[in-house]
Amino acid sequence: MDAIALQAYYDNSPNVRRLALLALCLVMIIVSMSLSAINIAIPAIGEELQADAEMLSWIPAAMLWGNVVFLLPIGRLADRYGRKRLFWLGSLIFIISSFLILLTYNIATLLFVRVLQGLAGSMIYGTGIALVGAIYANSKRGQALGIAGSSVYLGLTMGPLIGGWLIMELGWRAVIWAPAIVACLALLVLFLFVKGEWRSKDAPTLDIQGALFMALSVTLFLVGTSRVSDPLFAALAVLGALTFVAFIRHQLKRDNPLLKIRAVKANRLLNRSLLAGLFVYGSSFSMVFLVSMYLQYVHAMTPVEAGQVVMIQTLIMMVLSPIAGRLSDKYEARYLSTLGCALFAVGYVAMSLVDADTSIDYVIMCVALVGGGFGLFSAPNNNAAIGAVPPERLSIVSAMINLARTMGNMISSAVIMVLFTVIMGDVAITTEQHPSLLLVIQIAMLLSAAYVVLAGIFSYRRGLTH
Repeated sequence: MDAIALQAYYDNSPNVRRLALLALCLVMIIVSMSLSAINIAIPAIGEELQADAEMLSWIPAAMLWGNVVFLLPIGRLADRYGRKRLFWLGSLIFIISSFLILLTYNIATLLFVRVLQGLAGSMIYGTGIALVGAIYANSKRGQALGIAGSSVYLGLTMGPLIGGWLIMELGWRAVIWAPAIVACLALLVLFLFVKGEWRSKDAPTLDIQGALFMALSVTLFLVGTSRVSDPLFAALAVLGALTFVAFIRHQLKRDNPLLKIRAVKANRLLNRSLLAGLFVYGSSFSMVFLVSMYLQYVHAMTPVEAGQVVMIQTLIMMVLSPIAGRLSDKYEARYLSTLGCALFAVGYVAMSLVDADTSIDYVIMCVALVGGGFGLFSAPNNNAAIGAVPPERLSIVSAMINLARTMGNMISSAVIMVLFTVIMGDVAITTEQHPSLLLVIQIAMLLSAAYVVLAGIFSYRRGLTH
């Protein structure tokens, strides 16, 4: 069916819309669950694979590399070849890469698996939001985006708890391969209920040179920051930043760039939403990672116990996000998302004050504040960004939203790697290292608070959506 008939099909079939949303959300739940569960597994991974703190910090960074490098190319390819097709392929790669963990017995192979999962995640997240936006283009889009966001949060919520149980019962590898079994069922639901295809007839060809520039800059930057105390690696980080500048200059000269910088700059509502997302996700990435390490190392919690505390943050996100999304259909997104930034800031400042004697109740309060901030921010911000572009450009804007998220995560991950390298070095985390770990947490949380202040400024100054 053509685009008009396809849109009419979904507009006139509320039950079909719900089943399509269910299929898409089920895949995103599984991928998100795998993403958050790995943080709980880090101490067990370090013990079995004999990896130091510096190498362990690469576990989340490796998946981010795959996400950042491939998101923009995936957005362009999805507009050209079909959003559902790329979503399906990403789900398949995720399943295959997850089962590869059964063959992993060293940290290098584990990082390779995480890169493949990053590639899969770029396909799923880079097209998932666009598919939801297209299916619900004429009916309750903000609410649907909120539900899609909640599916991500539900997966993040389930990850620490289910991951902790899997680690204790089946070992840490199970947090990676077990979700793939459910993902197979999700693919079946996707095949049965998501009908049609979405592509743009005039989509430009892929800018391969731009994609290579982007990949090179991200690689140099992440590798350089992994050992920034070494002058050679510090030079690589600087070279990565300079290569990114070259990427921007290259994009400005291309007729078919990966990123239409001038168009984004001219669209105030879009660029402010993207900048707000960049700083918010840059602030939040380190929270789950560091809180999990703090609870397991400093408070000697089991993975299940730590997962129960961490999941409070994402549970609150899951509850608030659809409500905030529905409100953003009627009221200005900037008020909701800016209020979320304020809650973020309070939570990060409070978390920066923890020490070895801090009560668990205090930590719960901190993660609850951050969860509330995320729940108020995410869906309204995404709704504003998607509403700022025509329907035929939803794939690339979906990719840009997720690029802002993953680049924020990448920068945050790089900062964490620098802090671990400079403050702790290549030593195992023992009781003697707890003061150094607390210092890393304090600095990271204060930086996160500064990020969300900037995010709040961009959020409020984006302009009106109604």
